[in-house]
Amino acid sequence: MWTVLRTLIIGGLGAAAAFYLSVPVPFLTGPVALVTLCALSGLAVTIPEQLRNIVFVVIGMNMGAAVTPEAVENAARWPGSLIMLALSITVIFLGGAWLMRRVFGLDLMSSLLTAVPGHLSFVISLSAETRADIPRVMMIQTMRVLTLTLAVPLLAPFLSDGPLPAMRPMAQVMTLPVLALLLALSVLVGLVFQRLRVPAALLLGGMAVSSLSHGSGLIDGGVPRWLSIPAFTIMGTLIGARFSGITFAMVARSFASSALLSVFSVLVSLAAALATARLFDLPVMMVLIAFAPGGLETMMAMSVLLNANPAYVAAHHVFRLFFLTFLIPIIVTRAKARL
Repeated sequence: MWTVLRTLIIGGLGAAAAFYLSVPVPFLTGPVALVTLCALSGLAVTIPEQLRNIVFVVIGMNMGAAVTPEAVENAARWPGSLIMLALSITVIFLGGAWLMRRVFGLDLMSSLLTAVPGHLSFVISLSAETRADIPRVMMIQTMRVLTLTLAVPLLAPFLSDGPLPAMRPMAQVMTLPVLALLLALSVLVGLVFQRLRVPAALLLGGMAVSSLSHGSGLIDGGVPRWLSIPAFTIMGTLIGARFSGITFAMVARSFASSALLSVFSVLVSLAAALATARLFDLPVMMVLIAFAPGGLETMMAMSVLLNANPAYVAAHHVFRLFFLTFLIPIIVTRAKARL
């Protein structure tokens, strides 16, 4: 219990410091940075699964409250954007694998699974089946997610036409009875999504219920700040806590390969986002958040914090996972045949 409380305090201090220093997306990036440093220093940090699940539902409800008819009016342009996303994913996957083999000498399977832009649980299961270097694959993938979580908010100010947008203030917030009912329904739908093996089931369950409730006019108002800000802070804390048990020495051994792969992923995603924004007249920052191959829940949370059309971002990140579900087995099977 003390470990959990201490972890939450560290995350809260990170968020407060980042907010005071005007760091972009402070309630996410602050906890990520500070909790990661504490974990690498040997301090035990953890977030219980039950709390994590509640946070995912609350963030999903936040996203749903931000989905308006105006936000999805450009949905007709999404198919072209999804095609561009598929191309960028393929380039990151195959190009990253080539870099891992050519520069760092990884074996074929390890290089492929290290370069997969997301879908970590699927990658882990395949690593065990293909005799890949599991510890190295896990380390590089985890560091890639951390790098993207910190890099996208730092790039955002340079891609915005004006001041960096903050989390959209709600003119009206939900009453406690309505909030409790929406939370209960979101959990129920999220559990159904889990049974159906939908990725990020609880987060998407909260988003689905909240979107339908707000879009139909049944519910007015957003999630109150006293609940949403702690939820985003705990999300950042959760990302940092993934480094529990990992040391600076372990990071140093994979730093060069992770850094090269992360830079390559960011550059490809940025180029694809710039091209897509220009082709389909979409905001560059919104497209970058949708294209960045970071953690699905993290990038979707970032879309709310940066007011970047959560419906668009969610559609693209879910598409990315489904596209990888089909692409990875094809590439791995061909690689096995070569071996």
